[in-house]
Amino acid sequence: MAEHAQAMTASTAHSLAFSPEEAQRIVGRLQQPAVFINMTHGWPVLNWTAKNLCERLGDRNIRFRLGRKEETNEPQFETQCRYVEATMRHFLRWVNGETGDDLGSFSEYPCSQFWAYADYKYIARMFAHQPDVFEEVKWEAFGFEGRNGKDSTLWIGTEGANTPCHMDSYGFNLVLQVEGRKRWHLFPPEDTSKLYPSRIPYEESSVFSHVNVSRPDLARFPAFRHAAAHVVTLLPGQVLYVPRHWWHFVESVDTITVSVNTWIELDEDHVARVGEAVTRTLLFALKTAQGDDRVESWLNPTEEGVTSHNDNIHYINLALRACAQQQMTKPKSDSKDTAHPKKRDSVGQIRSNVPFGPCLLPVPRVPGPFQDGDVAHRTPDESSLGTDDLLDCLLHPNVVTMVTQLLLDKTTYSPRE
Repeated sequence: MAEHAQAMTASTAHSLAFSPEEAQRIVGRLQQPAVFINMTHGWPVLNWTAKNLCERLGDRNIRFRLGRKEETNEPQFETQCRYVEATMRHFLRWVNGETGDDLGSFSEYPCSQFWAYADYKYIARMFAHQPDVFEEVKWEAFGFEGRNGKDSTLWIGTEGANTPCHMDSYGFNLVLQVEGRKRWHLFPPEDTSKLYPSRIPYEESSVFSHVNVSRPDLARFPAFRHAAAHVVTLLPGQVLYVPRHWWHFVESVDTITVSVNTWIELDEDHVARVGEAVTRTLLFALKTAQGDDRVESWLNPTEEGVTSHNDNIHYINLALRACAQQQMTKPKSDSKDTAHPKKRDSVGQIRSNVPFGPCLLPVPRVPGPFQDGDVAHRTPDESSLGTDDLLDCLLHPNVVTMVTQLLLDKTTYSPRE
């Protein structure tokens, strides 16, 4: 029996496009988004269709986010959505257009008017009663030994479901498409100012964009016209690599979509955590100073609540300590030369020593769809600026980066509690 299992493993490994060691080296060199083809052969997680998950989860309730199917220039942030607790059976009946009492909480929301998204669901929590399920997700194929479903999240959506354009502060992202298709719009870190970043709604490690990428308001956000969009429609079985600090807007294009992802930690995250602690401290201080402001309007539902100023200052000190400790123990040979700008070819692809080909496809940059005539004349805004406008400036990623470096330079290290 053991010999048969070893033979199966060897056969599966032989059929993959790259060995785990090769895949990890490629990911370490990639400087732009790319799609891995033929890397998930034999992964049991590919059977995780919505119907299969319905059988596995039974009567367990899942929280779904509901957004309106409407054309608007504003992003639908999570603070503006509705939420329901329902089973996968209720979800499937609702998507199929069934009516009656067996729709659970979905019965109050017509499928023709709303999309649904069970997003950011930690597999470790969903299947805590079935820990064997974790082994069905095999990120070790990419060289990350021991990483499986326990270190992953699950996303289940309907057509039109989307994640507003944002940038993740930590690590890089590997995304496996299981059922249906999702369209990804990605933008490089150097386009940050063109995406008009904001920390409201606040979610730790997520920097949102004011721009609705699918219907941008170019009168309000004219610089977005010059952003370098890289677009790909991810198919079942494919894995998308999203590099560190690349912006992305993701939308489901089929009736039902299921995907699984994992965020891979990086050494640079130690510095990023200092910036996140600074962001939290400033934002909470200013927003809670407004006695009439509703917390639910600016704090994402993913956050547990408002922490005190003293706690937030403590978080800054903890992050600074961890960063200093990491710098002391990090071998000098591990440091990367980041002084030189990335070189691109004639079609905008970043040049790198990566074996692009049939099994590894770079996500292409698409021509901007907007012409000069599309940008309407903007009348100067004479209204008064508010707290959120101030925070957009104070917490701009470029500003937070400078403040973080000043704090790192200031600590020799003798923090005050």
